[in-house]
Amino acid sequence: MLTREQKKQLISDLSDKLKKIKSAVFVDYQGLKVSQLKELRGKLRTAEAELKVAKKTLIDLALKEAGMPGMTSKNLAGQIALAFDFKDEVSAAKVLNDFSKKNESLKILGAILEGKFLEKEEALALARIPSREQSLANLVGSINAPLQGIASVLQANLRNFVFALSQIKH
Repeated sequence: MLTREQKKQLISDLSDKLKKIKSAVFVDYQGLKVSQLKELRGKLRTAEAELKVAKKTLIDLALKEAGMPGMTSKNLAGQIALAFDFKDEVSAAKVLNDFSKKNESLKILGAILEGKFLEKEEALALARIPSREQSLANLVGSINAPLQGIASVLQANLRNFVFALSQIKH
């Protein structure tokens, strides 16, 4: 049982994190083993995200303190944990979605993005968005393709010219 001072500290900690996030994902972790939670925390850490477990009332107080009073975790089922994403908007959601495919006990319930609450379906859609790195790689590939085509055409003309010269020489 947490003391009043520990609860205040937890609310303050959660509130500070909520003010700094790019996004946050609500999950129901009921049924996960301690080893599975430890594994999940490690995967989130590599994605520069963090998982915090707290009671719904404390999460609601932290949301209110962080300037998000319209949001509540009361209508979310199960034992709630919050995954805070500090890197980008999709990393934590992707890690949680991948983890939930292997561990059916973990369920994504919703998310916070740009100060708005996203329902379960929207949070899952967020997890399917390509990461920043993937999007940049696609962009570079799209830019590079026409340039490679031009270079290939120019090289072909030069190659044909050299071939014609070599045929004349013989």
